[in-house]
Amino acid sequence: MTKRGYTQADLDAVSDTPELTEEQIAGARPFAEAFPDLAAKMVRSRGPQKAPRKVSTTIRLSPDVVDFFKASGDGWQSRINDALRQWVAEHR
Repeated sequence: MTKRGYTQADLDAVSDTPELTEEQIAGARPFAEAFPDLAAKMVRSRGPQKAPRKVSTTIRLSPDVVDFFKASGDGWQSRINDALRQWVAEHR
């Protein structure tokens, strides 16, 4: 069995961490409970938009259309929005 290009022999050769005991597992606590100050620093929130400019909606598109836009990478939803905006401008 390989994981990310490593064989089980590779993993065995570098692993000296013992398995957790049932007692250790039973005593485990969530990270936020064990390290509340650190967990609080790690929480990130985007926050509200200053001026919401877009409306969240659900739309069903053909798979080939979605694949076309996704193939060009991140920002594919914005590119669909731009294409629709152009269509609307041309058809007013």
